Amino acid sequence: MASSFLGFSLLFLSLNAADGFKNYVVVRCVFNSTELKDIELIVSFYYNKDEIVRFSSSVGEFVGYNELGVNTAEYWNNNPAELAKMRAGKEIYCKHNIGNWYPHTLTKKVAPSLVTLRSVTPPGGKHTHMLMCSVYDFFPKHISVKWLRDGKVTTSDVTSTEELADGDWYYQIHSYLEFTPRSGEKISCMVEHISLSNPVIRDWDPSLPESERNKIAIGASGLILGLILSLAGFIYYKRKMQGRILVPTN
Repeated sequence: MASSFLGFSLLFLSLNAADGFKNYVVVRCVFNSTELKDIELIVSFYYNKDEIVRFSSSVGEFVGYNELGVNTAEYWNNNPAELAKMRAGKEIYCKHNIGNWYPHTLTKKVAPSLVTLRSVTPPGGKHTHMLMCSVYDFFPKHISVKWLRDGKVTTSDVTSTEELADGDWYYQIHSYLEFTPRSGEKISCMVEHISLSNPVIRDWDPSLPESERNKIAIGASGLILGLILSLAGFIYYKRKMQGRILVPTN
């Protein structure tokens, strides 16, 4: 599994701060497994939003980034008790929390809830058409989106976004293919993800442009609605007429 990230932030507000933070600490555990050797503890100390001192378990001591930070780091590095406490933090803080997170969240697999393939307006250039393949709501983020032309993977004239975080642990991605149609050619979008036992493949149907298909769908919906309203009106009229008696006039 690729590197994962877990962070915990502590904010300390100065009493005389009228316009925001003055001092705060960010504690991070960077890891790619639950093994202690694959974990790094990083503790960053900020003043006025600038990082001034950092402790990294990979370095084993404090490092300063400006005059105040250098002096502070030197003071803490000369304090054996402070260094011992920070060096023990990787096992006490990181390993404990990673052990809780890893089995419940970081090994979770969620298959894409939706894969769509549609035509979009090309930006202009040597090709007349563009397709967009969109994949939604998958986890973890690493995914493969490929384009097939007559069953063969093509990489030319292909662009793609990064995996975009939705803010709820899930991701989405959009891949684009610019092309000039060839008679009888089959174009497909293939999605591969750790949550899928088999790839998801969406085939492009070039029989009608999407705009024309939308017009037909809207027209058909309107026709059906009109027929329903006409039938309802006819039934209402028949029921009203059943209660009436026609009197002949001289």
